[in-house]
Parts: sequence; structure tokens; C-alpha cells
Amino acid sequence: MTSTDSADSAAQKAPAKAPAKDPWDLPDVSGLVVGVLGGTGPQGKGLAYRLAKAGQKVIVGSRAAERAEAAAEEIGHGVEGADNAETARRSDVVIVAVPWDGHAKTLESLREELSGKLVVDCVNPLGFDKKGAYALKPEEGSAAEQAAALLPDSRVAAAFHHLSAVLLQDPEIDEIDTDVMVLGEERADVEIVQALAGRIPGMRGVFAGRLRNAHQVESLVANLISVNRRYKAHAGLRVTDV
Repeated sequence: MTSTDSADSAAQKAPAKAPAKDPWDLPDVSGLVVGVLGGTGPQGKGLAYRLAKAGQKVIVGSRAAERAEAAAEEIGHGVEGADNAETARRSDVVIVAVPWDGHAKTLESLREELSGKLVVDCVNPLGFDKKGAYALKPEEGSAAEQAAALLPDSRVAAAFHHLSAVLLQDPEIDEIDTDVMVLGEERADVEIVQALAGRIPGMRGVFAGRLRNAHQVESLVANLISVNRRYKAHAGLRVTDV
């Protein structure tokens, strides 16, 4: 047998290589319960409204259960309200939409309840002065990396940073024309978040790297605030050629 024959024989015996996974082949997330910490604020309330309107089961959380229940009644679409701890316990995926100055304290207090959960951080560390908004850099590198450090038993991803709370909450707007940059360490977790984003009409989740790249994604909000002020807009992002 020639060397060529041997190579052909080996190639025939070798198992066929599985085709690469289609990056847009995303999981069905319709049965997941989504909790929103900070669900009484503009961003959290807007995300809860859009996801619930798309058919997702949503619980909004607050430090005070009464505030959460009032927000849930205002949002409608079957949204429930509870205190933050109950929201975390009852949810499969938990979106963190609290103010930056309460970010660390909130997550520290919920470490046990968030254990084993997929936590999606959408907090933007920003400062403001007479010149406008500017990015802050946490000691850990980003809000998402701070979350990962504080929640060692959770799976942390980052997404939903660049969405206009005004557009999210406006019932007259049927579609949100934007891409959502999703960052995370595990592909399966990233795809869950992408799929959740994709449930909102007009929105698409796009993988944008690991958590170490979260700082520049969070920081870009300062630029979008400048765009919005100059052009009186509610700017979002689109990734081309993807």
C-alpha cells in the first residue's frame, strides 16, 4: 500500500468533523423567569416592560416590596413585584439595573440568593460635571467585573447598556432599533442573553467579547449621552456586516 493509499484509508476511518455552530442559532428562552433588580428605575422598568410585552415572565425587584409591586402594576403585562431577595430567588436570569452608587452594596447583600443564577449587569459607572457625562473605571475594571468578583457563585454577563429608557418605556414605540452588545465568559450564557434581547422587536444581541472588555462598552454610554444632548435624540448602536 502506498503512502497515499494509507492517508486515504485513515481519512475514511476518521470521524467526520462536526460543522461549526451557527452563531445565530440561539436557545429558546421563552420559559425563563427574568428578574430585574432596580426594576422601579427608568432603565429597569423599561426593560421589564419590553420583555414582559414580548411574553417573558418578569419580576421587578426593589429594596421595598411595596415600591416593586406598585411599579409592576404600572408596567402591566403580568409583571410581578417583590423585594430584591425574593426577586433573585424566584428568577432564572437576573438583570442588574441599579444605580452605580448602590451597585456593590446591592450585590453583596444578595450573594446567597444569586448563587447559581445567570446575572446580567447593565450598570454604567458614570460621573457628571459641567462638561457632561464621563466614564468612571472601577477598581475591578468595570461594573460587570465588580459583579463577577462579588458573586463568585453566579454566572455574570453584561448587556443592555446602550438602551434609551425613554424609548423602552414609550408604549407608542413598537420596535427598538438597536443592537445589544453582550459580554460573558461562557458561550451558553451569552447566547441566553442574546436570545432574550432578540425577543424584543427590533433588537438584536451581538457577542462583544469577554468581561474584561466590558469597561469600554459601559463607557460608551457617556458618548451616547453627548450625542443625545447635541442632537436631541435617543441614540442606539448597530453593528454592521454581522
